[in-house]
Amino acid sequence: MTTARYAAAALNTFARDLLTAAGMPGDKAQAVADILGEGDLLGHTTHGLQLLPSYLREIESGSMRVDGGPEVIHESPAALTWHGRRLPGPWLVLQALDAAAAMARRCGTGTVVIRQSHHIACLAAFHKRATDQGLMMILASSDANSASVAPYGGLDPVFTPNPISVGIPTSAAPIVTDISTSATTNGLTGRLHQEGGKLPAEWLIDGHGKPSNDPAVLFDEPKGTILPLGGLDSGHKGYGLSLTVEALTGGLAGFGRADPKQGWGATVFLQILDPAAFAGTQDFVRQMDEVARQCHASRPAQPGRAVRLPGEKGYALMEQQRREGVALHPGIMEALQPWAEKLKVKAPEPQ
Repeated sequence: MTTARYAAAALNTFARDLLTAAGMPGDKAQAVADILGEGDLLGHTTHGLQLLPSYLREIESGSMRVDGGPEVIHESPAALTWHGRRLPGPWLVLQALDAAAAMARRCGTGTVVIRQSHHIACLAAFHKRATDQGLMMILASSDANSASVAPYGGLDPVFTPNPISVGIPTSAAPIVTDISTSATTNGLTGRLHQEGGKLPAEWLIDGHGKPSNDPAVLFDEPKGTILPLGGLDSGHKGYGLSLTVEALTGGLAGFGRADPKQGWGATVFLQILDPAAFAGTQDFVRQMDEVARQCHASRPAQPGRAVRLPGEKGYALMEQQRREGVALHPGIMEALQPWAEKLKVKAPEPQ
């Protein structure tokens, strides 16, 4: 069966038009469409247009606000704290990136923390905007509204997958890590549960503490949880990373698991580092290029599968899909069709 492909520009226009028809101002709609589209281009198909029906429902219910900007809670020369007012997360993060980059140009570093943002989509989609400026960016998020990841050694969930990502400039393509501090994500387990699929490994535990690869254990009683990164063997490492993300997000923002739940969303930490303020941009790139060279030169453990840097596969796929069209995961366009009819927006045709 041939997978339908869509022109990236047509999908971007479709997403933007749906959001504006739902009431989102044009600048915010374009920002959200850009980030969702880049999620699919990079191959993060659970965090691309698959999120759009949920976003549209959130706008319709009023849970995602669309007007105005963030409120400043605290500001200093290199640090800024915002109340995100449950505004669209991708737009807020792009605004924060610009603000943090300006601080970094002045001070060497700039950090923006956002409480009560709405969901921010794919973290990896943001980094090239910083690395193209020669800047390094650290981005992390949590969602205190829900808990699906148990602490190491426990059965009761405390955390969300708490992703953290880093964008590192080089003389070529940037190095971009984007990892959950849990063994898998809510997006993937939810999709596989709907499709009746299984995870590739035992990344979950059921409500009795038995490891499992079946997403159904997250929904059956007693409910299971996602394991921390490292699983039953070395999940103390993912547990430590989860706690770190909680401190960077909820801790610094002053809003998190100690407060009443307010709906699906995010608390965000974004930091920009300007290598020019340290040993210098040239030496930074020289060092990272050499690290990249040594990684590429490492003998492959599996013949024919050369060592890649984080982000390489995604950027190669992005370029391919821009040329050949975006292969949406099955069911995404079908889920958007009712919204297209309701909001009177024409859906794109496959190429």
